[in-house]
Amino acid sequence: MNTCFKNTGGVPPAGLERHPCFSGEAHNKFARMHLPVSPACNIQCRFCRWGFNKWEERPGVAASLVKPEEAVRIVERAVRVCPELTVVGIAGPGDPLATDHALTALKLVHERFPDLILCLSTNGLNLAEKAEEVAAVGVKALTVTVNAANSKILARICAYVSQDGLDLTGEEGARRLIAAQFAGIRRMERLGVVVKINTVLIPGVNDTHIGEVARTVSGAGASVINIIPLIPQFEMAHLRPPSLEELHKAQDGAAGYLSVFTHCRQCRADACGVPGTGKDYGLELYGRVAPTFSHG
Repeated sequence: MNTCFKNTGGVPPAGLERHPCFSGEAHNKFARMHLPVSPACNIQCRFCRWGFNKWEERPGVAASLVKPEEAVRIVERAVRVCPELTVVGIAGPGDPLATDHALTALKLVHERFPDLILCLSTNGLNLAEKAEEVAAVGVKALTVTVNAANSKILARICAYVSQDGLDLTGEEGARRLIAAQFAGIRRMERLGVVVKINTVLIPGVNDTHIGEVARTVSGAGASVINIIPLIPQFEMAHLRPPSLEELHKAQDGAAGYLSVFTHCRQCRADACGVPGTGKDYGLELYGRVAPTFSHG
């Protein structure tokens, strides 16, 4: 039984047996790396402050920004220092689909390393319109962060959504984001890409809503859900993280609809290593990367 899943099956999706964020056995055996090439984001979550540093162990931060053209050189170095590497992903520090940098980088990596599994993590706002491009560059595993399937709840989590030159706030922005996410998930599933959902568990905000999120994303074509404890910061710095009991309750509520991945490490946007071992080569790969480039 795959102990990194909570449901009746526990079997990773086909083709992702070597992906440590989709397979329990792989979690302790194979490595993944994140390429921090995404320089902008198109939404603002109230718990998120993305940026650059070398010390915080959380999503949304990297030591520096890598140009897409540097991606192959970084992966070549990663393969040498971490021979267990099977997965190259992009999860920030901004949103990978807010600009073209991530898709450019993954295309170059796929041409040089066709046997590596490529994955992408996005908020989903631009996913439907870029779905064919995502699949075309070789992405086999996609993660979409869906924190609510109800616009009233999501409006408490997402401050604004930037689209078509406008910053949409409140329920209007939330409705736009939810519609885009579900359209994108459906399209990616039809293209044969495995979709995992990340949901940040926020006590008092969406903690009673997790089962509904799992039910609706399952209907759209998602296969796996990963429920992430809130890291209190930014506009939600005054809130508390969920207790272990609350996390298990949310996982149980989702398990009736999807496989629930239970060993997430909430990794940095420049992480590299076998997640289950705690060994990370991120600073070795990125700490000496020179100048950042303009956001845009």
